[in-house]
Amino acid sequence: MIEINLLPGRKVAKPRFSLSSLDVGAAIANLRASVRDPWLAAAIIAWALFLGVGGGLFLITRAQLGSVENRLETVRSEKRRFDVLIAQKRQAERMRDSLVRELGVIQAIDADRYVWPHVLDQVAKALPPYTWLTNISTTAPTIPAGGQGAIPGEADSLGFTAPVNVAIAGRTVDIQAYTTFLRQLAASPWFTDVTPQQSNTVIEFDRPVTAFNVTLRFRQADSVYLRTVPLIQSVR
Repeated sequence: MIEINLLPGRKVAKPRFSLSSLDVGAAIANLRASVRDPWLAAAIIAWALFLGVGGGLFLITRAQLGSVENRLETVRSEKRRFDVLIAQKRQAERMRDSLVRELGVIQAIDADRYVWPHVLDQVAKALPPYTWLTNISTTAPTIPAGGQGAIPGEADSLGFTAPVNVAIAGRTVDIQAYTTFLRQLAASPWFTDVTPQQSNTVIEFDRPVTAFNVTLRFRQADSVYLRTVPLIQSVR
């Protein structure tokens, strides 16, 4: 039937679309009817899910890869810095070892060079009045049974100079001075194993005197007994 609007300006209301007017069951039925191959539809859905999940995993992996690359670059820069520090440390250690060896050689030379100045200085300090010396010499070291003795002045396996055995011969007009001399020698930090040998009375310059012999061992004293002074001092 045809309707004619005879009233000008009046419009016919168009029917509005609403969900209530849509038949969902009918739409699904129409969709199922339009899809003739269900396996094809399942494959399309599976590919869609695969692409979605794969895309998400790709984005996540890409973000993690960027973070790991940043950390790797940081670690590489730290490694380069520590390589330089390690090289400097090894160079300093080589210089230290070289200086230690040079100081060891210098100390060994000084220890051998100043043996007799220390011996004479300590013997002179220990010598009491009315007593004089006739001879000071080195003696062969005592060799233990079945072994070999240390050579005087030669460094042992630990780097220490072997003790030097010294024999002292002298005269005194007072037997008490002889005992004082032995006691002062034993009190010296540079001597050890002070042993009196034979002593007898002899005539010298028509007077009876006591001749004595003493053996001792020279050793390097502790550093607290050492005092160094400069060879050249400025005079104002």
